[in-house]
Amino acid sequence: MKELFDFILKFGNLNQQQIDFISTKATEIHLLKEEYFSEAGKIAKQVGFVIDGILRVCYYNNQSEEITKYFIEENNLVVDLESFDNEICSSSYVQAITDCKMIVFERKDWLELLQTIVGFDAIVHKIISRALIQKVERRSPLVSEDATTRYLKFLEIYPTAVNRIPLSYVASYLGVTQSSLSRIRKSIRL
Repeated sequence: MKELFDFILKFGNLNQQQIDFISTKATEIHLLKEEYFSEAGKIAKQVGFVIDGILRVCYYNNQSEEITKYFIEENNLVVDLESFDNEICSSSYVQAITDCKMIVFERKDWLELLQTIVGFDAIVHKIISRALIQKVERRSPLVSEDATTRYLKFLEIYPTAVNRIPLSYVASYLGVTQSSLSRIRKSIRL
């Protein structure tokens, strides 16, 4: 739980009573590798915080190919925001790619925290804004750069995750085949 509050307190202040109240609404869960935190076609009903492990957000394109949009590492919130906020079916999957230890809030409890704790909505807004900026910064180079540059940028963005993410997911994220990724990795090591 300490990791969660260390993270939240980077974005604003909470007193001990507020921290204790948030703690009463939190549940620790373990997701096994390849289990889903949320799924396409279902409404996201939880906000999670990753204590240990890596998740990925992915979808299937119109050729039924699995596309990895991005990865979520330790010390980050995870939620399909559009589905969660609007109570609509998600178009993406959030899947554990390693065993994950998480703190989870059910939708009703999260909404209660937002309505009860003065300033918590402002903290959450700052967290969401930072996550959206990161998402854009991480995706932008993938659009215009060559594959080698995209891979080097990936290593920069996810330095601690690279050896824990299967190459097939990295290739999907970069928009290259697995064999192309292998060639790129070999050329960089030379």
